[in-house]
Amino acid sequence: MKTTAVAREEERGRRHAFQGLVVSDKAQKTRVVVVERTVRHPRYEKIMRKRSKFHVHDEGNESHLGDLVEIAGTRPLSKLKRWRLVRVVKAAPKAASLKEEVTQK
Repeated sequence: MKTTAVAREEERGRRHAFQGLVVSDKAQKTRVVVVERTVRHPRYEKIMRKRSKFHVHDEGNESHLGDLVEIAGTRPLSKLKRWRLVRVVKAAPKAASLKEEVTQK
């Protein structure tokens, strides 16, 4: 019996996965993530940006405002949450370090 992530993916099937930016971290264990994608208009063929907001389950409260995160689809966890945090791809700079940079200049 395989227990690796690849084996679990084979058993359950391929899950939806996106990368997005955390825009709210006010709730415990919940993050709001904005995922941006580009689409071509069917008639005018102009490239447009579309955004979607997802409520994401973050069990360890690992991500914070401004972080770039990877999310994956999961079973419904609450009324709005159908996504879970896979990993933090790139952490946002901390507010304390930003204040230090401003005061030094």
